[in-house]
Amino acid sequence: MVIEFGLDTFGDVTQGADGELLSDAQTIRNIVAQAELADSLGVDFFGIGEHHRPEFAVSSPELVLAAIAGRTKSIRLGTAVTVLSSDDPVRVYERFATLDAVSDGRAEVVLGRGSFIESFPLFGYDLRDYDALFEEKLELFVELLKEEPVTWSGTMRAPLENANVFPKTAHGLPTWVGVGGSPDSVVRVARHGLRMMLAIIGGPAARFKPYMDLYHRSTQSFGTTAYPVAVHSPGFVAATDDEAWETAYPSVAAMANTIGAERGWPPYSRARFQNDVGPEGSQYIGSPERVAAKIADTIRTLGIGRFDMKYATGTLSHENLMSSIELYATEVIPRVKALLAAD
Repeated sequence: MVIEFGLDTFGDVTQGADGELLSDAQTIRNIVAQAELADSLGVDFFGIGEHHRPEFAVSSPELVLAAIAGRTKSIRLGTAVTVLSSDDPVRVYERFATLDAVSDGRAEVVLGRGSFIESFPLFGYDLRDYDALFEEKLELFVELLKEEPVTWSGTMRAPLENANVFPKTAHGLPTWVGVGGSPDSVVRVARHGLRMMLAIIGGPAARFKPYMDLYHRSTQSFGTTAYPVAVHSPGFVAATDDEAWETAYPSVAAMANTIGAERGWPPYSRARFQNDVGPEGSQYIGSPERVAAKIADTIRTLGIGRFDMKYATGTLSHENLMSSIELYATEVIPRVKALLAAD
C-alpha cells in the first residue's frame, strides 16, 4: 500500500513576535503561507477545520482552501472537518464542487459532527437533534455525490424533487467522515461506502484497532468499498525532543485548559503532557526521529493508508509552525517511509 501524509490545522490564533495574539486576518494569511510551504515540499494533503470560537480564525474553510488552490500546484485540499450537521448538504456539495474546479480536481471533504457545539445555536439548530441531523444530512449528501437529479425527503429540511445541483465535478468528490471512536459511526461510514478518518486525540493507536476491524467487516457485509483509512492526530516537530516539548507544552496546556474548563476536565499538567507524547499517548511531538518512529508504529498497528498530523495547537507562532512543517516534510516523512520499507 502507498502511504500518504497530510497536515491539518484548525486555524488556531497564534502569537506574534511580541507575544500578542495575531488578528484573525493575519492568522488566515499565515495558513495560506503554511499550505504553500507544504505543497512545495511534496506533502500529499492539507486540511482546515471549521470552528466558530474565538480560539480559531477559520469559520469558512472552503474560502481559505480556494485561496490556497490558486497558490499551489499539487497538494490535495480538504477540511478537518466540515460540520455537516449545522450546514445544508446542497450548499456543502456546491462549495466543494466549486473548490474542485478551481483546484483542478484536488478537493476533498471530511464531514463530521464536530467536537464543538457553537455552530448549532449560531445557525438555528437544536442540540437535541444532534444525532438525527447528521444521519439525515449525510444520507442526502451521499445522494448528491452521484451528481444526478435528486429526489429526496426527510424531517430536517425541505424535500427535493428531481433537483439538479451544480457545478459537476470532473472525477467525483472524495468524501471522508471523521470518526472519534463510536462503533455506530464506523458502521455508518461503511454503510454509505465513504472513506473513514479516525481522529485519535487520546490514548494509544492500538486502542482503535477494533474500529479498523469493524470497518472492514462492515464494508464486506454491506458490499461497499473498503477504502484505505486515514488517521488524524496532533503533533509538532523540532530539531530535538527537548526543544519540541519546551516549545509546544505551553500552547498544548493552554488549549487543553481552555476546553477543559468548559467540559469539567482536570487541569492539564506536564506529567500528563509527557505521557501524551510517549508511546501510549496520541501527541506526535518531538524530534524527527521520535515522531517518525511513532507514526510508523501507528501505520503498522492499524494498517492505515494516510496519516494527517494536526500541526497547529494553541498559540504556537507562525515561525514555529513553518519550521515544524519543513521538518515533517523533509525529515519525518522520508524516515517513516524508510522504516516501513525496512519491514
